[in-house]
Amino acid sequence: MADISIKINGLTVTAPEGSTILEAARLAHIEIPTLCYLKGINEIGACRICVVEVKGARTLVASCVYPISEGMEIYTNTKRVTDSRKKTLELLLSNHDCSCLSCERSGECELQKLCKDLGVENDRLYEGEHTNYEIDDSAAHMYRDNNKCILCRRCSAVCEKVQGIGVIGANERGFQTNISCAFNMDLADTSCVNCGQCILACPTGALAEKDNTKDVLAALEDHDKHVIVQTAPAVRAGLGEAFNLPPGTDVTGKMVAALRRLGFAKVFDTDFAADVTIMEEATEFLDRLLHGGTLPLITSCSPGWISYCEHYFPELIPNLSSCKSPQQMFGAIAKTYYANKAGIPPEDIIMVSVMPCTAKKYEIKREDEDGAGEGIPDVDISITVRELARLIKQAGIDFNSLPDEEFDDPLGLSTGAAVIFGTTGGVMEAALRTAVYKLTGENKDSPIDFKEVRGYDGIKEASYEIAGKTVSIAVASGLSNAKTLLKRVESGEAHYDFIEIMGCPGGCVNGGGQIRVPASVRNFTNIAALRGAVLYHADAKKTIRRSHENPAVLTLYNEYLKEPGSELAHHILHTSYVARTINPVLH
Repeated sequence: MADISIKINGLTVTAPEGSTILEAARLAHIEIPTLCYLKGINEIGACRICVVEVKGARTLVASCVYPISEGMEIYTNTKRVTDSRKKTLELLLSNHDCSCLSCERSGECELQKLCKDLGVENDRLYEGEHTNYEIDDSAAHMYRDNNKCILCRRCSAVCEKVQGIGVIGANERGFQTNISCAFNMDLADTSCVNCGQCILACPTGALAEKDNTKDVLAALEDHDKHVIVQTAPAVRAGLGEAFNLPPGTDVTGKMVAALRRLGFAKVFDTDFAADVTIMEEATEFLDRLLHGGTLPLITSCSPGWISYCEHYFPELIPNLSSCKSPQQMFGAIAKTYYANKAGIPPEDIIMVSVMPCTAKKYEIKREDEDGAGEGIPDVDISITVRELARLIKQAGIDFNSLPDEEFDDPLGLSTGAAVIFGTTGGVMEAALRTAVYKLTGENKDSPIDFKEVRGYDGIKEASYEIAGKTVSIAVASGLSNAKTLLKRVESGEAHYDFIEIMGCPGGCVNGGGQIRVPASVRNFTNIAALRGAVLYHADAKKTIRRSHENPAVLTLYNEYLKEPGSELAHHILHTSYVARTINPVLH
């Protein structure tokens, strides 16, 4: 592709043919502000914040969609441009709930930042009619407050194009336009899968997870309860960003220290349960592979994917692994094995999980997630990475000055296989490390790194020769990619023995509960790859890198579960699924 020479603010810039003005300006280290723009997802030029002057053009143009041409002269910061951007912001604020001090996004709101950067003042706001919407808090995982919506359409674009679901979109016309479900249905009445990708996309406080921090604080105040916490592998790769550390910073030790200072009786690692998941799932896979079971086996760690499968591919429910997710396995183990060892009644244990995933809030309320029996939930409270960051800040903990501390035993020991669960391909790689051992009986010469399943392509495929058998696998992340892959399987176009699917693009490192990254960064930086590198680095440093070599897990089986796939293991660590109805009005 040929390069084109243009001028931006008098500076000669060379950019590839087909580039937009926005992309060309970035090559010259000139940042043009945007609001509705998400690269490759929502390139609609609707918000008019990115307007610039082009010599010879009668009107300002939206730089995010306007292609460059040879000799073009562009001005990004003239008075005309600045005045236009400020007026746009003032008009947005004229119909916006400006209760910024109490807003969950205050301090990290993209609209708020633009107003500050451009000097928009409250006393210049336009007077006139205001819309007024009821907050939709019907869903298990989030709420929608259209009084703070700016109609950028980033949320609906992600829901439709990235996740392939499209349960939210523009309703009504003109001043009454709003982003909502068809016929103004409650979100809970749609086939929303609770993934929270819309929350990550939203630039304001219009979308947010349901805040369970008060529930955590109340539990910690109840001295009759034994309150313990588990943290998912991807949390350590994202939490530091809330404290101004760069993406890709491993804060495992500081995270553990902060949780102790919040008052948890024990701080455990969900990675332990990820190792247990591999013991169960690898056993299940090999049983199906060797004895004519239903194939391909499809992983079950991602509750967003499970919900999607139940709604959109119920015919594939028999292919799902019956293993609970690591979050739920950990809770079940904590309220059985750990409760017995500690001499604490399971009903007196409060299990809190810190997850990079909003769908976990839905998962803890699913049926058949009570391994301790008698209706005792495996996990009592699930909070996101963002909620943990708020708790730490509210408690006045100086996170960046904390010493590194270790997880508690016996449920804090894990392997390298477990930590990579947090990134796309990680569950598959971890499972293969143990499946190969179980097929060959050899550890010494069996591979550890299965690099073919790594990387951030939406779909990855590979085949391996193991003990005289060809095992074909596939990995998909993001539900639109999952749909593409599963349609190929159903049509007979592709054959696999084992499939990993994660609901969020890139895996849990890009989960709906992770720290938000402004579009100005996310558009040009692979945040998932930076966070994923933390997990692969941690894996490489581990002395033990295969789940079946975890001594704490082996003790769990020797003392309690007996063996992977045992009757007791199935009772505590496995679950069931149901076909769910898709509202015919929506589809």
